[in-house]
Formats: sequence, structure tokens, C-alpha cells
Amino acid sequence: MSDRELIVVNKNGMYCPAGDFYIDPWAPVERAVITHGHSDHSRVGMGEYYATRAGLPILQWRLGEQNFHSYDYGESFTLGSAIISFHPAGHVLGSAQVRIEHDGHVCVVSGDYKRQPDPSCAPFEVIRCDTFITEATFALPIYRWPDTALVARDIVAWVDECKQNGEAAILYCYALGKAQRLLAELARTSADAVYLHGAMLRGVDIYRAAGIDMIETHAVIDEARTGNFAGKLILAPPSAAGSPWLRRFRKAQQGFASGWMSIRGNRRRRNLDRGFVISDHADWPALLRTINETGAKKIIATHGNTDALVRLLNEQGTNASIFQTSNLLQTESGEDD
Repeated sequence: MSDRELIVVNKNGMYCPAGDFYIDPWAPVERAVITHGHSDHSRVGMGEYYATRAGLPILQWRLGEQNFHSYDYGESFTLGSAIISFHPAGHVLGSAQVRIEHDGHVCVVSGDYKRQPDPSCAPFEVIRCDTFITEATFALPIYRWPDTALVARDIVAWVDECKQNGEAAILYCYALGKAQRLLAELARTSADAVYLHGAMLRGVDIYRAAGIDMIETHAVIDEARTGNFAGKLILAPPSAAGSPWLRRFRKAQQGFASGWMSIRGNRRRRNLDRGFVISDHADWPALLRTINETGAKKIIATHGNTDALVRLLNEQGTNASIFQTSNLLQTESGEDD
């Protein structure tokens, strides 16, 4: 079996014939190897789920009780004639790259990943391989992330500004991964409690149970409807923007924490007061660095801005191609940046 045939794409997603399993399938299949708990990567309806032990509480929360098999990072298991192991991806709590070995060939499927330090999850681990299937969400040269610690300080300064103006600071961010990362970063920068939209509560509880140190939090709903939130930071999912939930805040500024905020037009289109550039994906330099460090002779890009990356790699003499995942991209959850 060639490297290319170790993982193929069909109507259900990325498939490993040697192990008879799919990775993050977008349609019901018998055996699904799951990289992490975001809903564009983990769905209900699978016969069996294989995932990391660290990510299992998130999958149980989001998918309910299923036929789960969980493994520690680096622990090998066999499906068919393929040997599989999970390795940290640095994306969110429990996120993993999938290493697959068959007949001496090693293929690594990155899932979503980042290389920036993140106190809320295990750091990315470089895995040497023959074929590397990499995400390409932000695979354009314009995407280069600032130091997250500095961005956290900018958020604190924004909250102080809002306090002087008698305003609440409402920061939109995704409820799984981004919210917890922000709370962990803020624990190093601020002593003030953060208030949470109800959609954030369960995910924060799971991270705390996993031992992740985060700043003190309170539920917005536990405060009186006439409570004064001036000078308070409130985290809310993007779906709260423009909703009746905002009426409880007399005066407020609204911001968004996302890699997409590096494009100024995105902030204007959302009618935001502030945009903070924080992403849980690899930026352009990190993608190129990671590809180089894997030592892979074959690169397959998927899930994002694949064309620019593949063109550059081929121009440099690397064997690079694209896995089309149009079905997956059409069903993006909007919770993952």
C-alpha cells in the first residue's frame, strides 16, 4: 500500500482502508477516529468512537453517551492492520494528531493544531512521518499571530477603558477552547473575575475538572437583571451578538477574539468596537515550520486555504496535493477559529 492509499477521501470523509476507519467523518460510519470535540470534527451517529482520554469528557458532553474508546497520548492501538496513536495538537483540551503506521509507512493527520503556547492544553508534538496531512485554515501569508500574552494585556486595558466610561466589556469568543484559553491567559494578567454567558459554563467546568488554572468566573445569569456590569469583562458566544440577552447591559462595548480579526474588514462587518487577534490554529509561518519539521516527503493540505500552501510547496520541490473536503466545509459549526 502506497503512502497515498493509506488515507483516501470518499463521500464520508478521510478513510484508512488498512484499518477500516474514518478520521473526523462528516457522515455516520462504523468506526470514527476523532481528533477533538469541535462539532465540525465530532458528530453523532458513529458506531464506535476512538479518541484521547483527555478529550473524552468534552465528547461525552457534546455527543452524549456513545461507544467510546479512549487512549492516552502516545498509547498505540490497532485497527485492522494499522497501528494508531494520538499525539498532542495544541488546539484545544484533548485535541490530537493521528499517527497511522502500516507496512513501514507512517502518515500523520494533523487535525486542527497550533504552535503558540497555550496554558489550557498540551503543546503540539512534532511527529516524524512519510506523509503529513495538514489543516490549512489560515494558510495565507497575511496570517501571523501576535504574542497571546500581549493580547491578553490589551484586553485588560480595554476593560479598564470601559470601566472609565461606565460600560461593560462584552467579548465574543467560541465556547469550547477559545473561552478557556482566554480565562487561562487572563489568570496570569488580571485579578478581576470574568462573567460568563450560560453557553460557556459547562466547558469551563470541564477544563477546571481537568486541572486547568483559569481566572475566577461567575455566571451572568446569577447576577440581578439590574446588576451593574460597568468595568466587567463578559465572555459570550458569537450567537449572543444582537440577541435579547444583551438588553441586561445598560451600556457596553463589544469585541471579538479570533484569528479572523486580523482582517480589519471582518471587525467592521460585525460592527465591533474592538477585535483581538487570538487563534487556535497555526498561522502561515507555523504551518511552514511544522511541515518542515515533520520531515514528510508528501504533504496533503485540507480544510481551509489549501491552494496557496500547495502551490508554494510544489514550487519548492515538495510533493504537495489537496484533499477536497467540501462537504465538511459546508457544515462548519462557526465555533472554531
